[in-house]
Amino acid sequence: MSTNSETQKFAELCEEYRRHNGFNASDYQTYNVKRGLRNPDGTGVMAGLTNICNVHGFMMADGERLPDKGKLTYRGIDVNDIINACIKENRFGYEETAWLLLFGSLPTKSQLEKFKDTLGSLRELPDNFVEDMIMKSPSKDIMNKMGRSVLALYSFDDNPDDISLENIMQQSIKLIACLPTAMTYAYQVKKRAFDKGSMFFHPIDLSLSTSESILRALRPDMQFTDSEAKLLDLCMILHAEHGGGNNSTFSARVLSSSGTDTYSAISAAIGSLKGPKHGGANLRVRSMMTELKETVKDWSDEEEIYNFLSGVVRKEKSDGSGLIYGFGHAIYTLSDPRAVILKSTAENLAKEKDMLKEYELYKTVEKITPDVMLNVKKSSKVICANVDFYSGFVYDMLGIPSDLFTPMFAVSRIAGWCAHRIEEAAYGGKIIRPAYRSMVKNKKYIPIENRD
Repeated sequence: MSTNSETQKFAELCEEYRRHNGFNASDYQTYNVKRGLRNPDGTGVMAGLTNICNVHGFMMADGERLPDKGKLTYRGIDVNDIINACIKENRFGYEETAWLLLFGSLPTKSQLEKFKDTLGSLRELPDNFVEDMIMKSPSKDIMNKMGRSVLALYSFDDNPDDISLENIMQQSIKLIACLPTAMTYAYQVKKRAFDKGSMFFHPIDLSLSTSESILRALRPDMQFTDSEAKLLDLCMILHAEHGGGNNSTFSARVLSSSGTDTYSAISAAIGSLKGPKHGGANLRVRSMMTELKETVKDWSDEEEIYNFLSGVVRKEKSDGSGLIYGFGHAIYTLSDPRAVILKSTAENLAKEKDMLKEYELYKTVEKITPDVMLNVKKSSKVICANVDFYSGFVYDMLGIPSDLFTPMFAVSRIAGWCAHRIEEAAYGGKIIRPAYRSMVKNKKYIPIENRD
């Protein structure tokens, strides 16, 4: 804990920094700097090639972005087709999705069963890992603990720096299997150490799917319904991958391009996803919606909801950012296919959980937000609800604590991260090194006795 004198000391140092640093906003245009690695039209700067995923959200015509229905494909297969097959056949699909992302083709029935068995056999963390790495140094932030746990697993690997395809594949599958275990243990320890609650360490049932394992580990009585587990599985499929350009995946690829180990690359991706501009958006949706529910007396009154959202845009409500969280996307315009799927599949569980009124409120906010953005913010940009808008609501229905909203994103996305790490290590060939234009002017060195 910093003392007042220490706070003052560091405040003075920061002021010293501000006196000698900074840029003019116009400099970025003058030197054609692609801030955020984005082109002026909003498209991403092309940084590589991938066979893993494609994210489609607009058309280009004569240099102009034209809104289009969103589409997400894993290895060329529409994610809707994956979801629909799982629903039709009443089965879990995250493991199949992980195989598809890693290997590039759908598994045969035999391959899938063996892969599920392999993942189940690797769910356990190494001996004494939980006691030494998680319990002895609890963290208030589960993402922080997950990142540290992945780095710590380096020490339990007999061959951690081997970047052959065979070794990276082995490491990747082990991490896909055990990261959910690290997450649930970290949460239980956090609950005991910081929330003064009880923690539960249940024996791991190696026969369960990933989503079943997570729900079983989180609940004191280890009980969950099949529909709950399959809805969580659906969420994990939708979060498993989203192209090489998103910040966390790009982080994994940047580190992989340097030749570093798998644990460093995946830990970097977790650190990136932890950032509120990336993976924490669903938690901010939840916070905004909680305030809306407390402020708006009649959830069916569209005018009252409109007034609340107008206050959000005017920075009078929510966190003062002026953002209606859960809306807009760098690529999607007319629709985010992940949000469309979550919206349609969440309704049945909302009925089951007696949360249909809240579900209808989310739909009303989705309906009204574009008008608020147009009339209050004067923005004519086409926007849609993104995956973060409905995912937090789904997690709430499943009883998943808000501490785990972003970690759940991570244990889903690790399949995509590992697929991209493998692709970068196998085929990238060059260390990723974009250029930064130096704005510093040459200066003469001044002897210390002559400095003011």
